[in-house]
Parts: sequence; structure tokens; C-alpha cells
Amino acid sequence: MTRPRPSTDPLRRAVALLDVRWRRVAWAVVLGTLSLGSAVGLAAVAAWLIARASQMPPVLTLSVAVVAVRAFGISRGVFRYLERLASHDVALRGMAALRANLYTALAQGTPGSLVGLRRGDLLARVGADVDAVGDVVVRALVPAGVALAVSVGSVVLVGAFLPAAGVALALCLLLAAVVAPWLSARSARDVEARGAAARAAMTATTLEILEQSGPLAVSGRLDARLDDLRATDRALARVTDDGARPAGVAAGIAALAVGLAVLASLLLGIPAVTAGTLAPVELSVIVLTPLAVFEAANALPAAAVQLHRSRQAAARVVALLDGAADAPPARATTAPRGPVPGEAADATARDGGARDAGASLTLVDVAAGWPATGRAVVAGVDLDLRPGRAVAVVGPSGVGKTTLLATAAGLVPALGGRVTLDGRDVAALAREDAARGVVLVAEDAHVFDTSVLENLRVARGDVTTEEAEATLRDVGLGAWLAALPDGVGTVLGPDATTVSGGERRRLLVARALLSPAPLLLLDEPAEHLDAAGADALVRHVVAATRTARDQRGVVLATHRLSALEAVDEVLLLGVPDDAPDGAPAHVVARGTHAELLDVPAYRWALDQEAATVG
Repeated sequence: MTRPRPSTDPLRRAVALLDVRWRRVAWAVVLGTLSLGSAVGLAAVAAWLIARASQMPPVLTLSVAVVAVRAFGISRGVFRYLERLASHDVALRGMAALRANLYTALAQGTPGSLVGLRRGDLLARVGADVDAVGDVVVRALVPAGVALAVSVGSVVLVGAFLPAAGVALALCLLLAAVVAPWLSARSARDVEARGAAARAAMTATTLEILEQSGPLAVSGRLDARLDDLRATDRALARVTDDGARPAGVAAGIAALAVGLAVLASLLLGIPAVTAGTLAPVELSVIVLTPLAVFEAANALPAAAVQLHRSRQAAARVVALLDGAADAPPARATTAPRGPVPGEAADATARDGGARDAGASLTLVDVAAGWPATGRAVVAGVDLDLRPGRAVAVVGPSGVGKTTLLATAAGLVPALGGRVTLDGRDVAALAREDAARGVVLVAEDAHVFDTSVLENLRVARGDVTTEEAEATLRDVGLGAWLAALPDGVGTVLGPDATTVSGGERRRLLVARALLSPAPLLLLDEPAEHLDAAGADALVRHVVAATRTARDQRGVVLATHRLSALEAVDEVLLLGVPDDAPDGAPAHVVARGTHAELLDVPAYRWALDQEAATVG
């Protein structure tokens, strides 16, 4: 990946990541200049032809002008098409390169840059914001280069007929090409900053409502989120209105500049014709040519606005990169290889495919919490995980199980204590090195819009069809697999919208079991399953990590307790009754499943679970 040089301008840094080939940009400017130059030539020749034809000369005198009009008319469209191809090729290649560079930096860097970001906000940054950065080439740089070249050429053309008219045209072009864009840019600074924030908020809120409509409705928060969406829409409308006023003023200035140029040409040209220094036919050329010249200058106010829009988007993109600033340099510009399990698979493949049987994950007096808040949600946790050992972390919802697993995987830095992987601080390791040893399968891990087999290959790129089918049957998806029209080649919908919640969880567990990492952290692996299916899946996961040939360590964060006789140790998280409000959870009890049956809180939770099933 190409690393941009340090710069205070986020747009410069982001454009460096576009990997733009400036020769192609120059070629796009040349084609754009030829296109608008053809328009100017068409206007000039047509003006001369009409004026000369009114004098009724021999037809052969007009033949060259007639051919030139046709040539300029056709070439304008042809060059415009070629310019579009060239500029959009640069922009689309740049957007792809920027996304690949961004994904690579995030994958190889520290995940702290993503902590605290709403999913919709992250989607906006790698989606619309990257597009806005790429648009700076098509909608700002190329139009500016074309406007400069065409304006200079047109001033020279008009000045060749009447120098004073050329000077007047240059002054009017400065009014349209400098004053109007400056006014637009000045107003765009605030408007685009507010607009970027409003668009990101709208994306985040919309995605939350679409994906979490059920839980939001059950908790009674759906109406509040809809109100937030309406408020964001109104804020975006206000931003649009605020931006329309200066845009209207800039358009008025541009129109005024055109009128002044035509008027100046008349006021300077008529006396010149009277004095005999300018032919009457040439007067029509210097009067009508500016009408086409200003087409290039009129695009500059929009280009100035786009420049600020791209800068605001670049600031949001660069903020993600800055979060991964401590990561080692990426190797090359490539497409993203997938989430954490895929990283572990790639690393293992490079090491010859052997799993580190001596891996160990140790937590000593760990306090875990989200850095954005700085408050620990769980504290004082000690844990030792090695291949062949299974540990369960249980407790009520919101007690901090997910946060603890994210901290153990090195995705979130510990707020206190030490988390080490083979004796090294896991949060300080490169993402690739950490993923080689420990993999977290989050509760909301992504399922890609591709085939079942390719979703499993996220964990390990060389998974065969036979391995995939066997693992799917092992996790209870045999009947589901048999019903798929193309087997493991069946394409799933975006984020597994075509499968049930239980099938999704089993699919994610299968992906985890195919990962080459020696240590697995599974967050709610049995969620959305019936009691019997959930218990069977937990027992299978534990058994699968204890085979003589392929031992692995596993930590299960789960609400289900009835199958935990299969694990070696259970950690019960909770907040003591005498703890003050806001106090972090602690390990209130630990031991085997049988030993914890004597703990009132654990026994009560198990009885409630049995009563619910019954």
C-alpha cells in the first residue's frame, strides 16, 4: 500500500491513497480541452459563417467554414465521450485503490479506530466518503484544468482579432472563474462540514432502523429512532437550502460575466469596425465566441464546492487511518481479505499451515471497557487459555461478556491489567500476528453476499468442498445444506438475510472451527437456537477442540448453562448487591459446572432456564 506523506491537509493524504496516475489525468484534461475547444471553435466559425453568408459571397467561399462547423460539431461529442471515459476510469480506479488501501490499513492496524463508530457511520466512511474523495478528480481537478486551458486559448483567439476585446474577455473570465468559485468555496466550508455530518448520521440511523427494527420495537425505542431520522432529514434539508443560496449568487455572477463580456465586445468592436481596424464579419466572432467560452468557467463554482466536499470526506477517511497509525506498513494494494479469521488463515498458510500447539492466552486482573467511555464494565478478571482447554463466561445481558472477549482478542485495549498472547501484550501485536494465535467470532460477525463455501473460506482460504460440507453437518446444518439448490455453491443474500438466525449462528461456528488459529473466542455461539440444538452445538464445539489430532482452546460467552458440564471451567460475571451504581462487574464465582450448582445465582439462572424450556 502506498503511504501518503504527512500533511495537514486530509485531502492531500487521501488523494495520495488513490494511487492516481497523473498521466491519465493530464490525458483527460487534454480531451476535455479538445471537447470545449471544439465548442468554442464551433461558435466562432458559425458566427463567421452566418455573418459572411449574409454578404452573399460565392458558395465556394463558405465551403471550408461549412465543413469546419460539421467537424467541430461532431468532434465536440466525440471528445466529450472520450474525456468521460478517461476521467471516470481514473476516478473509479482511484476509488477502488483507496478502498483497498483503507481496508488493508484497518485490517493490519489496531481496531481502536473502529471502536465507538456506529456501523452506519463506518459504512458511510468506506462508501460515500471514499466516492466523494474520488470525485475530486472528475468534478474538480479535470474541470479546473479544462477551464484554464480553454480560457487562455479563447482569450488568445479573441485578442487576435481585437486585443482590447481579448483583455475584456480575460477580465470577465476572471470574474466567472475566480470570484464566483471563491464565493462558492467560502460558503461551502461550513455547509459541507454540516452536510457530511448529517449524511453520516442519516446513514447510521437508517441502517440501525433497518437492521434492528425488531429489538427497537420490543424495547419501545423505534419511535424515538424514527424521530431521530426525521430530525436528521430536516437538518440535511437545511444544509441543502443553505448551500443553494450562495450557489444561486455564484450562478448569477457567472451570468453577469457572460453579459459583460458580450457588452464589452460590442462597445469595443463597433468603434473598431467604424475605424476600419476590424472587419464586420470579425465583429460577429468576438461578440458570439464568449457565449461558448464561459461554459468551462461556469463549471468552476461546482468544482470549488466539490473540493470542499471531498476535503470533508477525506478528513473522515483519514481519521480511520490515523486510528491505525501504529500498524506496520501494509504490503500492497489489494482487495480486503476478510475479517479476523481470514487474517489468521493467511498468516498460517505462509507459515506452512501448522497450528501452534503451545499457544497461550493469559488475562491477569484485566479491566475491560470501551475506550470511548473510559469506564470499565468488567474488572479483576484472571483467565488462562491453552489448546485443549474450554472455558465458559456467563452472566446476565450487559454484564460485559462481549467486551471481555474483544479485549482478550486484542481488538479493544485493556483499561487495566495485562492480556498476553504467548507472553506478549496482545493489544500491541500487529493484527496479523494476533489473529495467528487467537480469533474472535463476534455475535454480529458478517456473512458475505457470496457462496456458502466462500463464506467459510474467510476462515481459511484453502477449505475444500468436502471439508466445508463435513463441518456444516457437524454443526447441525446437514438438512439445511441438503436443501440448498447448489449445495455449498449457493449464494447467500447480503449479510445472510436469506437464512434464519439459528442457521446464521451455526454457519459462523462452522467458520470458526475451520479457522487455523489455536485459540477461539466465541460470543453467543448458540443464540437463536432451540434448547436441545443449542446444547448440542455447545457440546460439539467443546468436543471439536479436544481431538487428539487438533487440540484448541476455546472460550464461550453464553447465556446457556445446561450444557456447560462439557467445559473445564465456568466464570460467572456479576455485580455484587452491595456495589455502588455504575460499578464494574467481577467474577463472582468460578469453577466447574458441578461446583457452581452450589452458588445461588448460578443455580437460580439454571432453574430459570429449565423452567423456560419446560
